[in-house]
Amino acid sequence: MPPRHRSIRVEIVIAADLDTVWRLTQDPESHARWDARFSRIVPTEQGEGGLWRFQYERGMLVHTIRGTGISLGSRLGADGARTSALRFTTTDRLSPLRDGRGYWRYEPVAGGVRFLTGYDYEPGWGALLDRVLIRPLVAWMTAYSFARLRRWAERGEEPERWPLWLAVLPWPRDRPHASDCTWSIGRPAAMADAPADLAALAAP
Repeated sequence: MPPRHRSIRVEIVIAADLDTVWRLTQDPESHARWDARFSRIVPTEQGEGGLWRFQYERGMLVHTIRGTGISLGSRLGADGARTSALRFTTTDRLSPLRDGRGYWRYEPVAGGVRFLTGYDYEPGWGALLDRVLIRPLVAWMTAYSFARLRRWAERGEEPERWPLWLAVLPWPRDRPHASDCTWSIGRPAAMADAPADLAALAAP
């Protein structure tokens, strides 16, 4: 997929050990609990070196989007960092996201882990609607999801305590917020930290 220069980047610092953040993000069942972009993730094949193939679902009001993906996790960063590369796709014509690619990066910092993602995808509902509505919404959902993940890793607050609809209400104030993260759309650096594994990752 050629670069579109509209990549999404989200990052947050989590005051937890790296193994905890890795476990909550790499385990498919845990991942689907905090990440609002998915309703369900089911592994279908495990390969060598941390390679996984999976099926995913995203429930909408009257329809469930289904697709497939492949991910590859790496623990071999020279600075103690870890990375995870991902590609996904769907043939569902109702999906606003089609072919996509992205990565997670886990960087040990003082007091915790800097957890960040960069990803891009082909729009399913047209470039204009994607630019003005879908991409900002997906970026916001990602940031809110990262904030839920931080609560889970730091405080043990299960993600289900903070459903997506609660994010649009003014209360309670002590809850996850997308503004807990640093996030952007369209900056060239969004994919700068992508691991080399991403370019070599086969189609899902």
